[in-house]
Amino acid sequence: MTNAAPQDGPGTGAGTGTGTGTGTRAAPHTATATATATATSTATATGTGTGTGHAACHHGEILQGVFLDERGRRRAGLVTLPMPALGTRAEFVRRPGAEDVTVVPADRTKALRAATYAMAECATQCQESLCGGELRLTGAVPVGLGMGSSSSDVIAAVRAVADAFGVLLTPEAIARLAVRAERASDPLMLDGRPLLFAQREGRVLEELGAALPPAVVVGCALGGGRPVDTLALPTRGYDDEDVRAYERLRALLRRAVATADPVLLGHVATESARRGQRVLAHEEFGELTAIAGRVGAVGVQVAHSGNVAGLLFDPAAPDLRGRLRRCSQALAAAGIPATYTFTTTSRSSTPHAPHTPCTSSPTSEEAPHGRDGRAHRGGDRPPRPDTCRRGTHLPAL
Repeated sequence: MTNAAPQDGPGTGAGTGTGTGTGTRAAPHTATATATATATSTATATGTGTGTGHAACHHGEILQGVFLDERGRRRAGLVTLPMPALGTRAEFVRRPGAEDVTVVPADRTKALRAATYAMAECATQCQESLCGGELRLTGAVPVGLGMGSSSSDVIAAVRAVADAFGVLLTPEAIARLAVRAERASDPLMLDGRPLLFAQREGRVLEELGAALPPAVVVGCALGGGRPVDTLALPTRGYDDEDVRAYERLRALLRRAVATADPVLLGHVATESARRGQRVLAHEEFGELTAIAGRVGAVGVQVAHSGNVAGLLFDPAAPDLRGRLRRCSQALAAAGIPATYTFTTTSRSSTPHAPHTPCTSSPTSEEAPHGRDGRAHRGGDRPPRPDTCRRGTHLPAL
């Protein structure tokens, strides 16, 4: 995900956080300005006081650029590649009589901000006064690779707060709160449907269909798996040629979804990644596309604000297992770490190691709701957007 306005390049991407047990405090009354009642309530009474929420992550983008909305205006937009097996689990406990809202780990300031906004939203629905609370986040989303770790945190936090109040927030309301909390958000609140999403506005530009075409994805980490500081990325303007090119890719992706065509999906993803090289250049991109050609992949996809990437395969291709095995071997020979193998049709299954696609044990012990109690495995994240100073641990490696 990027935070770019249509005329600019990426802004901030994945959030920052730590695995420590200390908390950050925020005063709900200072963190919430106005809250409009766009949520729907499941009951007139409040919830139990404790709520949980979950949000999946993604594996970068299939398509990202600048597009025209229904009024012909340029809008930054993206289509993510869902990865539902990894995500963030949030637990929120209301503290009546308290004033502060705390978060653990302490540096999840975006999630904390989102929780306070959600509290104001839900308190309005329930006609209650604001109170304090405690937010706890756990998960296994790698940080700084362009997999939507901060959006996963934020959306899980909002859902947990709503659950604690007994309120059902619409996806549109969650999107609005997420954008308010982190300036731009991935469409993880919409649970994996293929959508062209305006990340800075929190609205859908186009519903592309029911599901992405079937494809097997062999994930890998470019740049040695180093996190990317998206604030340091260059900005660039978009001209009329850019708009025409992205609109052509949009039309091709629409056709790929309608016809369930993995080859056309791979073409769109590759061309979008190629254009993304002008903002975030990956030294291995040429080698990645060459490997795709040698092993029979239909294309590549690359996060536009991170180092996560994938090679896309047609699941109906002859000798699929052999292709995946040769892909893993070629990546290893090129010094590109392989991470996860998963499918675009996955809903909640845990991704598998590339050398044992769709069989054997998962590469990560983390289920969607978490089990090990640690948030974003891989060490501590500094409470600043300078994640490039710290290496990222990939659970699959």
